[in-house]
Amino acid sequence: MSQGSRILITGVGGQGVLSAGRWVGDAAEASGLPMAVAELHGMSQRGGSVQSEVAVGGMRSPEIPDGMADILLALEPMEGARVLSKLSKRTTALVNTRPLLPSSLQSTGRPYPPLSSLLDPIGETVASLVALDATSIAEQAGSSRCLNVVMLGMLAGTGLLPIPEDRILDAILAAALLAFVEINREAFRSGAAAVTEVGTR
Repeated sequence: MSQGSRILITGVGGQGVLSAGRWVGDAAEASGLPMAVAELHGMSQRGGSVQSEVAVGGMRSPEIPDGMADILLALEPMEGARVLSKLSKRTTALVNTRPLLPSSLQSTGRPYPPLSSLLDPIGETVASLVALDATSIAEQAGSSRCLNVVMLGMLAGTGLLPIPEDRILDAILAAALLAFVEINREAFRSGAAAVTEVGTR
């Protein structure tokens, strides 16, 4: 990763996408690595598409050109499929398989598409895909609200980032309410363990 890493984090408003991006940036900074973060709001209200683009390394801009994402962290499967143009055979994709109906479908009454129709194109495009019910892992850790922490644990577990795992966890815990410190710690460790167990395909 000497050339740096471009990380695309995507999901639905309320899932903690922006917090996840900031924590990666904070961890990179604490590790002495240059970093930049860009936040993209499709719709600011809860339920709209949200993205965070993080560059770790010597890149001048965090904005990710088409086909240039090194890592996709999709907290919601449809939102992962929306950014297909950013992915390529350089990309490792980590996708939460638990759907969350976006406001665009709620407002029109359209059904949520079959999960395979979202995951298969991602799997065919990227170098490797880890698709797990990360929401379930968060619930088992103590709260579905720590989904973003589980996903960052998964990211840390891949070993793809030039950032020590402990630095990422420290950034998360520094922002956590006291009641959520141990839940977040467990969520992070469970996410990292889950990636180790399933590997990538």
